Amino acid sequence: MSEETNGEKRFDPTPKRRSDAAKKGDVLRSKEVATAAVMAAGTFMILIIGPWLLDSMERVARAAFGFDPAGLGDFAPGAMISQIAQEILPPIFAIGLVVIAVTVGSQMVLGEGRWVPQNLKPKPSRINPLSGLKRIFGMQGLIELGKSILKLLLLGSIAAWWVSGSLDGMLGLGRGTLDAQLNFAWDAMTTLVAMLVVGLLVIAVIDYPLQRLQRDKRLKMSFQDLKDENKQSEGSPEMKMARRQRQRDLSRGSIGKAMKEAQFIVVNPMHFAVALTYDPNLAPAPVVLAKGRGETAMAMRELASEMELPVLHYPQLARALYFTTRADQMVREELYVAIAALVAFVMSLKRGERPHKPAVDVPAALQFDTDGKLANPA
Repeated sequence: MSEETNGEKRFDPTPKRRSDAAKKGDVLRSKEVATAAVMAAGTFMILIIGPWLLDSMERVARAAFGFDPAGLGDFAPGAMISQIAQEILPPIFAIGLVVIAVTVGSQMVLGEGRWVPQNLKPKPSRINPLSGLKRIFGMQGLIELGKSILKLLLLGSIAAWWVSGSLDGMLGLGRGTLDAQLNFAWDAMTTLVAMLVVGLLVIAVIDYPLQRLQRDKRLKMSFQDLKDENKQSEGSPEMKMARRQRQRDLSRGSIGKAMKEAQFIVVNPMHFAVALTYDPNLAPAPVVLAKGRGETAMAMRELASEMELPVLHYPQLARALYFTTRADQMVREELYVAIAALVAFVMSLKRGERPHKPAVDVPAALQFDTDGKLANPA
């Protein structure tokens, strides 16, 4: 696999990239997750507070449909409205407060606990007709349309199934006692809402990973982005101090000793680093002397720079070496050709030549992602 170009956005976003995007208002959003959370919370509260609300509704209904001579002679609509409000509003407010709290909480969780005031600022793009048309008829608009159609079909099917089982009881309303009618209506409503919540949860489970993938794709970084971010981080006194400490720790440890014997390192470009050497008198194939990821990989890069070791950027090859070879072990036979090309390249550099950087191929069976999973599983 040939080396990626500097401008191609092929790398996963770093934590700093995600944090910077969140500060600007680009946080994870999923309307389906928020809707499912609110509906689930509302349904739960209805089931808990339901008896209280049902008793209040029954008392209001009896008072509204009951007439006596005193009521006809001294009609006071204000007192009646006040009584209805005292009976109905407390349980409704209790449900509403929980729903509001869950609404805010779900958005805070999706937004990584951030309150983003920038999202409240007016943006011309939101009222620009051309931008609106682009959102509607662009790829994102088509995806949202497809999701809406699928959601409509799922929830519509659930509602139709509910109606088919409850139609006879609904048509019979008005024939029984007030208690029986309210209880049936309440049971029917809570059953329908609970079934719709299950449908919304299914939609949310599907939508959440899709939104994560879309955000990660939007925040993809090029190699130049990684280098620029690394330069910005290296400029801070804290990073310089941490870098010097990492170098001291590594130079005193086994990795530091191994780096002194290495001929070059292969990196990806910030996440992984593998130090290699080839001496036919010691081993018939190239040997991995040390390897690291994350902070260790960055420190290995810095040590290599100080030791003037060639640092070769081959992301797929670096991952293949990291996940298939231990320290002080010969590389896999499938990687001999790729490593041989790099050894020849490094030897040419040491002779003072200026060779072209070789393009290497990594077998599909050894192509891994950053989590160590095969990129092309059989």
